[in-house]
Amino acid sequence: MSERRPKLVGIGNALVDVLVNVDDATLERLGLEKGGMELVSQDQIWSIYDSLGPATESSGGSVANTVAHLAMNGVPCAYVGKVAEDTFGRIFDHDLASLGVETRLARSSDGTGTGRALVMITPDGQRTMCTFLGAAVSLNAADVAEQVPASCDIILIEGYLWDAPEGAALIAEAVSRAEAAGAKIAVTLSDAGCVQRHLDEMRRFVDQHCDILLANEAEASALARQTDIDAALDYVQETVALAAVTHSERGSTVLEGDLRATVAPQQVDKVVDTTGAGDAYAAGFLKRLLEGASPTEFGAEGGRLAAEVIQHVGARALSEPRAKAS
Repeated sequence: MSERRPKLVGIGNALVDVLVNVDDATLERLGLEKGGMELVSQDQIWSIYDSLGPATESSGGSVANTVAHLAMNGVPCAYVGKVAEDTFGRIFDHDLASLGVETRLARSSDGTGTGRALVMITPDGQRTMCTFLGAAVSLNAADVAEQVPASCDIILIEGYLWDAPEGAALIAEAVSRAEAAGAKIAVTLSDAGCVQRHLDEMRRFVDQHCDILLANEAEASALARQTDIDAALDYVQETVALAAVTHSERGSTVLEGDLRATVAPQQVDKVVDTTGAGDAYAAGFLKRLLEGASPTEFGAEGGRLAAEVIQHVGARALSEPRAKAS
């Protein structure tokens, strides 16, 4: 592993995305909630996959996507996750490393394959996911202690990690590592369903440890136990030092202290696929934060990167990196 100092270290579920176009009737047939994420077994994911049309494979995972975008925009980053010694694991490692990300991957030896997310994209660009966590689910506190570097500015934690059997312990270890490094702790809530599954734990964590919170409307509302978005924003603003809440085509709200800034959405020609929009937004937001910009600039850059992503299939930019991290 490289000895360079990353500005940001992401910790998340290392997954390979399997992208496939479907119609609404297919989601109904499969009993899936449009726009949601459902955890499934390896047998289930392949059963669903076999019933669908052609697919495209790409390395993914929420925080991995954010780290990839940051690296492509010149920010030195490291990524901590767990994969198997299989083809998918090698693809995942090579893909991030090729962008300049320092990959700090623990390796599973129990025969479980690298995790996969089946991403089903409907004609309106919405994505619905079935996820087999595979080796990612066995990430543990010892892996985090071994793989997280001693120095960085921000540690970004993926909300989906709370679904892991040792999620609470590995997140506690990440907090310990952040404190030792003097780093800020950022959390992306990942999915409203995940928030609801671990609501009490997440609320305690956000209240006690979180410096930067990244969420969409549904996730923020779930965390706040509110149905009214303004009430949810009040809760977030009172609880966290810095936060961004995205509102899809209505832009985003950036919250810091007494500031509540509305950031206008970027105009796009056509929404092709919303996969990774929130991940890209997080990257733009954190990039400008690391550069010392203003909160409204954090949100504007987040919106710009998200607008790029939703105009093509997949969670990453199609073009070459503008300033690959080195």
